Amino acid sequence: MIAIHDPDDPRIAPYRAVRERDVTGRGERFVAEGEVVLRLLIEGGRGAPRRHVAESLLIAENRLDALGELLAKLPPEVPVYAAGQSVMDAVVGFHIHRGVLAIARRAAPETAAALLARLPERALVVVLVGVANHDNVGGIFRNSAAFGADVVLLDETSCDPLYRKAIRVSVGASLILPFARGGSGGDLLDALDAEGFSTVALSPAGTRDIAEIAPSPRTALLLGAEGPGLPTALMARTTTARVPMAAGFDSLNVATTSGIALYALSRRMQS
Repeated sequence: MIAIHDPDDPRIAPYRAVRERDVTGRGERFVAEGEVVLRLLIEGGRGAPRRHVAESLLIAENRLDALGELLAKLPPEVPVYAAGQSVMDAVVGFHIHRGVLAIARRAAPETAAALLARLPERALVVVLVGVANHDNVGGIFRNSAAFGADVVLLDETSCDPLYRKAIRVSVGASLILPFARGGSGGDLLDALDAEGFSTVALSPAGTRDIAEIAPSPRTALLLGAEGPGLPTALMARTTTARVPMAAGFDSLNVATTSGIALYALSRRMQS
């Protein structure tokens, strides 16, 4: 453990003003926050090896004993900085009540085509088009992990799943679920078609109840942003489905909707 007493210590410069730097991005690095997220970063999850690599940790002094077993799993070259609460708060720019931060390096990015080509004959994929809200992306990743989705694909207008808030809302799911981000919604549908996936697009205007959809062995669930929804041209290439709601109200949060749809599809794919 490396004790830090000065918020201006140059060794912890990557942690300075976390909130502001989230807005501008960190290139190939990202911030992980909280014990659950740190555990997934270090250990991996769902039987898969860890995908991203911790470069350093900043831990509140009062959390060190409880995290000792987990920290012992770090490679010896990874520095662990320990600081009092007031020093941590001064460094990051707000009260960091979880007392656990890490700077990590992203795994090498992959294309949608490469990820899909590796999937088994039975696979469930989640596709996001224009979902730019970090809370929604985090919630969708959390639901995708909970209901056994294999991969998440995001178009170029959707937000980065490794944004600090998205990771936190996903409870670390975006660290362990393989994903690819880039290209247009049409490009992603082309990649799915090439690998034999049938795609179900969710919309309040969908033609069928999601509970009535009989998914194929390779199924993709397509989700769009709240408000504008999915482009008509994309929905025309898919089977459209809806989540029935009470008369006079047709608005569900997209993350909530993803949970309902993934539950319905995953149950039928397992039966």
